[in-house]
Amino acid sequence: MTGTDHSDRTDRTGSTRRTFVAGAAAAGGAVAALGGTAAAAPRRSKAGQSVAVLGGGVAGLTAAHELAERGFAVTVYEKKALGGKARSMDVPDSAKGGRKPLPGEHGFRFIPGFYQNLPDTLRRIPFPGNPNGCHDNLVASTEVMLARTGREDIRLPFATPGTPPGPLTPDDLVRIVKGLLITACNLPAHEAAYFAGRVLVFFTSCDKRRLDDWERTPWWEFLKAEKMSKDYQQLLAIGITRNIVATKAEVASTKTVANCMEAFLLNLLGRGADGEPDRVLNAPTNEAWIDPWVMHLRGLGVRFEVGAAVEDLPYADGRVTGAVVRTPDGARRTVTADHYICAMPVEHARKVWGKQLRAADPQLGRADTLETDWMTGIQFYLTEPTPVIHGHVNHLDSPWSLTSVGQAQYWKNRDFPTDYGDGQVRDCFSVDISEWDRPGMLYGRTAKQCTRDEVAREVWAQLKAALNDTGRTVLRDSTLHSWFLDPAVDGIGTPDPRNDEQLLIHPTGTWFNRPTSRTKIPNLFLAGDYVAVDIDLATMEGANAAARQAVNALLDAAGSASPRCAVKPLYRAPEFEGLKRHDEFRYGLGLRNAFDLS
Repeated sequence: MTGTDHSDRTDRTGSTRRTFVAGAAAAGGAVAALGGTAAAAPRRSKAGQSVAVLGGGVAGLTAAHELAERGFAVTVYEKKALGGKARSMDVPDSAKGGRKPLPGEHGFRFIPGFYQNLPDTLRRIPFPGNPNGCHDNLVASTEVMLARTGREDIRLPFATPGTPPGPLTPDDLVRIVKGLLITACNLPAHEAAYFAGRVLVFFTSCDKRRLDDWERTPWWEFLKAEKMSKDYQQLLAIGITRNIVATKAEVASTKTVANCMEAFLLNLLGRGADGEPDRVLNAPTNEAWIDPWVMHLRGLGVRFEVGAAVEDLPYADGRVTGAVVRTPDGARRTVTADHYICAMPVEHARKVWGKQLRAADPQLGRADTLETDWMTGIQFYLTEPTPVIHGHVNHLDSPWSLTSVGQAQYWKNRDFPTDYGDGQVRDCFSVDISEWDRPGMLYGRTAKQCTRDEVAREVWAQLKAALNDTGRTVLRDSTLHSWFLDPAVDGIGTPDPRNDEQLLIHPTGTWFNRPTSRTKIPNLFLAGDYVAVDIDLATMEGANAAARQAVNALLDAAGSASPRCAVKPLYRAPEFEGLKRHDEFRYGLGLRNAFDLS
């Protein structure tokens, strides 16, 4: 099998096509970044209110958007590239004959219909020809596949939400879940019934029980997975946690996992949905979303300094007095503003929270206990269209917990041969790797122990093992043109593997250490997917909601009369509210949930 690694070109001068093994593994990589206007300090609005937004990912851009619409003078300081982990990026040295570079990414986009806040932002970003802005660039998938290695795959169709169904009763819920698991997943009836019962327990649990009990209970334990079949464990415990949220089922918070499972199931039933359960973008992310967003924000007066890495937040007299940034030329300077929104990922944000800040607000110190892990993408560029299914694939049995999607089928307004690369690429098969510490099937080493070439070979082999095992050859070596591994991953195959863009994970008890957007420092606010929000999962929706919360807290601190940002919680089925009130009464008496028969 042949293919070209476009992940990094710093130390490479070879041909455009080579084997996975040929050439040395490289580290780092140049990421194309949107330029910004340099400024020593943010401009001031008529009201004299300036804001420094520290971080230009989804949280930072959301905060800038909301503040600029309310008349604040906003400057965004971003170390690497606007859009953060959500961005797409140009694959180095891939453009030929006047075409654009091949599109790479940290990981594929997945925008389910149960998101409540991000869709509103998408609608407010103008896009040519779209009455609903960037929201009209969302495309619905029609199915999902649970790929089993050595066994028949499970394909589940999605129905487009239309008129909401009739009232949902506890018996309806159990029958729906049990029927799906028995019919589609071929689980034993007693295991399907047990899982459906656990779903009902969570649906009818009051908020106090969810927080006090289920936040402290591992998903594995909640499901009694150790007493169940391997299929039950793989489908309902491991597949839902490790492959989707990069957290091991044995430690993942039941509250976090079940909270999103509840929202997704209600989305499937057409309840409280912005759209279909599985949506992607109709073009590479920057083209469909990030670039139009940045252009719109510039039009609102937002200024950007890309390449400015925040290194410290000086503190005196009870306030943040500035932000120390390092520019690409190595110079350090202090920028000032009236207010500061820290919108960096938690693993980077806590490095700039000094002792004085932590003493002023203890929740900053508790954030040190928040855990991150690797969930990183690799793209395979193919010379033939390869739409495995019209949706995402969860490779349940893959050693490295892979999920994937064929993207070209969604990019109806883009033509690969004409628009991108060297004219040979017809498809982009995008894969997320969620397990970096388990040995693979080719080399017997973990992903962190493999070189970049070996990672690509290993992932390709695991994909083929899952998709080519039922009598149909889906992926063929002869169609592999090249591949691109996220350049944030560095040093793999050496004793010092690093990942500059990690993912917050959710072991039990995580919620209690997630900070609020409002801090005890009156001019410092927090935004990011680690901040406590209703969705309780590290997602673009969580980052967007946290930014809205931060802006509302800032508006309060500034004494602003501007309208507050809407922050919508996840949809809850009204039919179950009475049962939740009853459960709250039982919980106060120390009793189990009425449906908890375990």
